[in-house]
Amino acid sequence: MMKHSLQLRLSQHLTLTPQLQQSIRLLQLSTLELDQEIEKFLQDNPLLEREDDARAEGIDAPPAGAVDYAPSAPVSSSSTETASDTDGDMRNAGSDSAAGYEEESRYASAPNRDDNDEAQYPQVAAETESLREHLLAQLSVTNIGVREQRLVELLIDSLDENGYLQQDLEELAGILPPELEVGIDELHLALTYLQHLEPAGIGARNLGECLRLQLDALPETTRYRAHALNIVVHHLDALAARDYNKLKKLLHCEDEVLRGVKNLITGLNPRPGASYFSGDTRYIIPDVIVKKTKGEWVAALNPDAMPRLRINQMYANILQRNRDSGHQQLASQLQEARWLIKNVQQRFDTILRVSQAIVERQRHFLEHGEVAMRPLVLREIADTLTLHESTVSRVTTQKFMSTPRGIFELKYFFGSHVTTHTGGAASSTAIRALIKQLVSSENAKKPLSDSQISEILSQQGMVVARRTVAKYRESMRILPVNLRKSI
Repeated sequence: MMKHSLQLRLSQHLTLTPQLQQSIRLLQLSTLELDQEIEKFLQDNPLLEREDDARAEGIDAPPAGAVDYAPSAPVSSSSTETASDTDGDMRNAGSDSAAGYEEESRYASAPNRDDNDEAQYPQVAAETESLREHLLAQLSVTNIGVREQRLVELLIDSLDENGYLQQDLEELAGILPPELEVGIDELHLALTYLQHLEPAGIGARNLGECLRLQLDALPETTRYRAHALNIVVHHLDALAARDYNKLKKLLHCEDEVLRGVKNLITGLNPRPGASYFSGDTRYIIPDVIVKKTKGEWVAALNPDAMPRLRINQMYANILQRNRDSGHQQLASQLQEARWLIKNVQQRFDTILRVSQAIVERQRHFLEHGEVAMRPLVLREIADTLTLHESTVSRVTTQKFMSTPRGIFELKYFFGSHVTTHTGGAASSTAIRALIKQLVSSENAKKPLSDSQISEILSQQGMVVARRTVAKYRESMRILPVNLRKSI
């Protein structure tokens, strides 16, 4: 027969209080996301207010201290792209329409002003004309019939942001209402009208056609034009693969002529509609600013990134005078406001502590650049500051540090290590920087293979396998050796 008994056991468990949950949440937000979160609190909680109302009033303007940010690349003002984007475009001919020709920037000119004009009006950026508006304006002055115009408008609405017609004409004809009786021949004619509009190359269905349309628009007397047309129509793959010997045989020409043909083709614009596409501008606010003071690198919080919050004194005084049950909601909101102010301050204190620890370990990078980056993992910072590794991970995600070498996400300073012959370790970031240097200084006619790069690094005391070199090279979008070869 079983006997019932009472036993006392001690155990530990973590209770996630609302305050702790909020602290964790605020820590993983970027500064812009934090600003949006605070705006919600300000709208919902009358006990909370900003000290700087002026910043809250700017709706469309970027926050003070913000800089433009393109999210696809490392946020370093000193970073450069070693790989040839042009070769990448031709290598992806027909599929990825041109990720890599240099685009020509478009600027809106300011209207002329008379000397008598008032000089106190704010400067407002002019709206960029969209690709659709640009094409429709040209279409409206053409001498084609109304039906043809409508079909061209249909094709214009089917263009992507680069100006390419992605939808097949037969497929498009199949989805049109049968009562319109639109035949495939009519759509081909409409496409011809579209492809005669500016910018040249618009309405192309692949990269080869886009380049051909631009070459067709050039005067027939343009040097190398005939050879260039031959290549983009029939041999674009060979040009993408840099098979120059094959091209010279096909064109019956020497190096000088082929070089001129190549320069003519790479000078074309593979994304004729891209300059009309206006994406949303994104901004980042550096959370930390690093400067050298009295020979030491010191991190400091960016004042422009820190929201200045306080308790609304009027409501606080009401609560102090009236502590009855009718003001329980205000009392609760007062506590929430205090929690938020404390958690925001704690968030920035933690960011500063982590940033200073990073700066102390990466001072050689600040002095000498990427080649001097030392290996660093989250665990090292966590152990130093007595923080959990997940906390350091949250702190270093979407938080940015402004340095004399550029603006970097805190995560940028962490990287795995590569063993050296002396038993030490080198940062993977430093290895990438060395590979980039070797490629940028190589002989374009005899570029370095991955094995040769591995051997050179080995001579410098760094044990880097060929496959590791290939992995790092690909991560930096540096082309393989056969595609880096020049004429």
